[in-house]
Amino acid sequence: MADAHTVQLASEDDVPGFRAAARRLLAQGVEPGRISWHVTGAAEGDLFAQSPAQENPPNPEAAASPVLKLPAFFVTLCNRTALHADPARFGLLYRLAWRLLREPGLRHDPLDPDRMQAEQMARVVRRDMHKMTAFVRFRPLAAPTDDGWGVTHVAWFEPGHHIVEATAPFFARRFAQMPWAILTPERSARWNGQQLAFGPGAQKSDAPPADANERLWLTYYENIFNPARLKLAMMHKEMPRRYWKNLPEAVLIQPLAALAAQRSGQMVEQGASEPAHRRPAASIALRLDQRPEVVEAPGTLAALRQATERCRACAIGQFATQAVHGEGPVHAPLMLVGEQPGDQEDLHGRPFVGPAGQLLDRALVQLGLPRAALYLTNAVKHFKFEPRGKRRIHKTAAQQEAAACLDWLEHEIALVRPAVAVALGSTAARALVGRPVAVASERGQWLQRDDGLRVLVTLHPAALLRMDSHGFDAAFAAWLDDLQKAADVSLEVQNL
Repeated sequence: MADAHTVQLASEDDVPGFRAAARRLLAQGVEPGRISWHVTGAAEGDLFAQSPAQENPPNPEAAASPVLKLPAFFVTLCNRTALHADPARFGLLYRLAWRLLREPGLRHDPLDPDRMQAEQMARVVRRDMHKMTAFVRFRPLAAPTDDGWGVTHVAWFEPGHHIVEATAPFFARRFAQMPWAILTPERSARWNGQQLAFGPGAQKSDAPPADANERLWLTYYENIFNPARLKLAMMHKEMPRRYWKNLPEAVLIQPLAALAAQRSGQMVEQGASEPAHRRPAASIALRLDQRPEVVEAPGTLAALRQATERCRACAIGQFATQAVHGEGPVHAPLMLVGEQPGDQEDLHGRPFVGPAGQLLDRALVQLGLPRAALYLTNAVKHFKFEPRGKRRIHKTAAQQEAAACLDWLEHEIALVRPAVAVALGSTAARALVGRPVAVASERGQWLQRDDGLRVLVTLHPAALLRMDSHGFDAAFAAWLDDLQKAADVSLEVQNL
């Protein structure tokens, strides 16, 4: 074909060269079928080039070409698809660029065959790059190289696509202080702590053999293997067999997998172990642990408190110091239900003794309500927190965690049989009435449970503590009105 164009790229991963040539040919209006794409071949010379990696110098002819308005997704797609091992990838990308300039609807057609093929190839390349970052294993050299680069560690890897130059910067960032080299059959890379260089491929024999550090790694790998969590199909998906031959730990996979069922059976026969829980020295629970256990009479608040302490229906109980049960007399006319214990409640084993509890005590004094005459409890019985240095920061319990504690709250209500309950906050309101409650719009209102218990919704004292000082006095006065309303109704119901 007399008017055919032949493009010779410098290497298999010469993406800048392809983009420059494609830009020039598109500007000239050269149709895809008239172009033949070729690669010069493997680099020649020493194992590593002496100059660092850099893009091809700009092509004057390409620089003078008009700007081509291709969609942004094509640039990323081109950079990945051009690294695929398929020899037809450059022709596919050029054809796709040609069509994008002439078919506006193609930009919004993800099901176009050319676009789907290019995106599939890009996904394969991204996966290969990910596997390279996961499966490269460096081995130390006996002595640093004396070629001016001082390489101390070398790795051998066999990628499926032309990804070495695109992936090497990851290792330069990850192992910035370690001079290394990565050898592959097609391309090689090295890093001296300041710059990357690329050269032709190598042979596996050029990489160092296993050493004592690798044997130590195999011992560690064997001892952390958990047979109960083995999923062979998922392992083969994430660690394809073609990588096994270059992974030192792969020699252990087959024997460990063969013994997995036997070892899992042994673990089951051993039975569950009680998790060791470290409690603060100031905890009352520590002092209680020193006393012989007393079995409380069934159907009492004391027995309920004892059962709550052993509850592990959700993860909160494993990390809290102790369960914080309700406090107050049986048949108390008024029950106040909060969200969950705080840090101080968790340490002392009593509800409402922290900053929010101190604000509640202040309110009760102003209202003339003796604390000892009320029943105080929480919807959630253990403290959920997030460690931050030496502090434990309160975290709101999830709906599933609150649901796990619901039985304990219902047992308390059945034993105390209050005349009225006050829901302090949304978590308490939801636990009491069985539906989401918007405290902002429903505060001060009476709700009724299926068992006839009346519930007044109001703020949790912690919400008042978080308010701006300018609005605190008005909010506190409104909160006192809510509590007074609940106290008045509880007396009316009690006197009926």
